[in-house]
Formats: sequence, structure tokens, C-alpha cells
Amino acid sequence: MRISVSSDMDEPVARTLLDELRERGHDVRAYGALTPGDDPRWAVCSEAAAREVAEGRADQAVVCCWTGTGASIAANKVPGVRAALCTDATTADGARRWNDANVLALSLRLTSVPLLTEILDAWFAAAPSEDPEDRRNVERTARLDRLRTGT
Repeated sequence: MRISVSSDMDEPVARTLLDELRERGHDVRAYGALTPGDDPRWAVCSEAAAREVAEGRADQAVVCCWTGTGASIAANKVPGVRAALCTDATTADGARRWNDANVLALSLRLTSVPLLTEILDAWFAAAPSEDPEDRRNVERTARLDRLRTGT
């Protein structure tokens, strides 16, 4: 799977994230502070990673900033992106299952290496729900994107 990763800071957990994704066999493209010379501002690098997903150049993305909030807000402004700020494995599982989230947002402050592993395990183990109500909710968010962008 191709995964875009962004971080506004070159923190140990962000570097561990890159290593962990590669160890799991994913093709990883890094943005922001993780790539020398790239713009590290959370709004810029989170948008870049999210656009990779929206435009089909990446299957998923992981966006990081100190709290995870700014990165998730920026990613969610990209039409077609459903970013979820996950601080634990249960939230990551639910975000994939019920929300069909395609972008994982993480807090660099709150996410330890063991917690990162748990979140990634849950994120990749979960599949989007086929329940009709869950699908209708996801489709509703896509309609909201279209209304916002006029497409």
C-alpha cells in the first residue's frame, strides 16, 4: 500500500512511524519536516499528504502535528479525505470501520511508540463497514464535500 506521511516536526515518534510503515511493507512518501527542504508548516504538509490520497496517488495518509488537531483539520479540507484524529487503538478501529477514514491524524505529543504500534495495528486490521447505515453516513460526507466544492 502507498502511504503519504506528513509531520510539522522531526520528532522521534514521526521517524518511528516512517520506519514502522516501511517494516510493514508499505511504500511511504514523506512530507514536511520529515523531508529536508520541504515546507514543515502543518497546514501545508498535511494538505500535501491528503491530496495524494484524494488524487489517487496514495491509498492512505498519516498526518502529524503536536496535537494532531491542526493536521486533521487541514487534511479534512481536501475533498474526498476523511481524516480521523486517533489517540488510541479503539478510536482507530472505529474510524476505519464506521467512518471509512482514509487519513489517520496523530498527535506527536500524546503518541508514544508502543501506542503508535497499537494504533497502526488497529487501523490496518479494520475494514470499512458494509452496514447500510454506516455506508449512508459515509456517502453523506461525500455529498457535503460536493456541496462545499460545487462539484
